[in-house]
Amino acid sequence: MSTLKVDVVSAEDALFEGEAKFVALPGEVGELGILPGHTPLISRIRPGTVKIVSPDGVESNIFVAGGILEVQPDQITVLSDTAIRAEDLDEERALEARARAEEALKQAKTKDDIAVVEAELEMLAAQAAAARRLSHLRKR
Repeated sequence: MSTLKVDVVSAEDALFEGEAKFVALPGEVGELGILPGHTPLISRIRPGTVKIVSPDGVESNIFVAGGILEVQPDQITVLSDTAIRAEDLDEERALEARARAEEALKQAKTKDDIAVVEAELEMLAAQAAAARRLSHLRKR
């Protein structure tokens, strides 16, 4: 069976380094599914979940707050400023941070400030959604 070498790296930590038979993640224009032998690609990624399926079928999930994806036929690298393992996601904390960001948006005065807060809100909404979805998967 063919596999891919997968690296998921944030500014703070290397969150995953290993082999996979399939990887799915939120590309800039939609969901990307990557199998061994994929055509080389560089793309921005949106906030969401990177799903990594190991050769033995075990699934690992990592939330990324956006970033860059590089695909080679036998290797994938995901670079993200912020990445969180699924088991470390906390929906309640994400929703609290989102409420604080919504309050900050009301106080924002410049276009730049508004853009920064809106990007933070998008990331926090994706993080809360990922935490909710992944917690349901763990309960099964």
